[in-house]
Amino acid sequence: MRSIMRGGDDRTSRAVMRDEALRLFAESGPDAVSVRQIAQAAGVSPGLVLHHFGSKDGLRQDVDRHVLAVFEAVLGEVSGHGPEDPEQTRAQARSLGAAVLRHLPEDSPVPAYLGRLLMSDSDTGRTLFRRLFELSLRTLEEMERAGQAARGRDPQVRAAFLLVNDLALLLLRPRLAEVLGTDPLSAAGLERWAPEVLAVYGGGLAAGGRGDAT
Repeated sequence: MRSIMRGGDDRTSRAVMRDEALRLFAESGPDAVSVRQIAQAAGVSPGLVLHHFGSKDGLRQDVDRHVLAVFEAVLGEVSGHGPEDPEQTRAQARSLGAAVLRHLPEDSPVPAYLGRLLMSDSDTGRTLFRRLFELSLRTLEEMERAGQAARGRDPQVRAAFLLVNDLALLLLRPRLAEVLGTDPLSAAGLERWAPEVLAVYGGGLAAGGRGDAT
């Protein structure tokens, strides 16, 4: 399995075990995966997995911390883009989905695991969602300063609405690819997705096509 981040694969054996656990957890859920299955996928013994992580719960906590760190890096990139960018470039740059595409290979299990993490009653899931919500609030404030959006009567609800829409692109990615015929997080998919999102956000559902996005 390749590293879940873009670039070369120079992982330690511990990282390989963690990444294989992440892949299996994303596919089947942590409760359905055994230490033996993780060890087999990583090409090591179950004893070595327990030596490094202590237990399956310890391994799951390590996976959660790793996924949180990955998204912290993604969020840092998204929040780092300034208001001087062109409108569509900025909208894509601040899209969580577009940032994930830049950081992760297309077959990364991180987006799938994100869905399980956000729906779990875990500290990591709550922390990640709060970080995402805070980013959405900041983005809405920056768009208001740039004259591109209004905060509305309830900025928190508006920011939550925008966040839910962005997360849906990640969490429903396989179903969207089926109905659209294009992976929405591929370069071609984002070329189709961004103009429609900008048109709806800029002019509502009555907006026309590409011309209304500017």
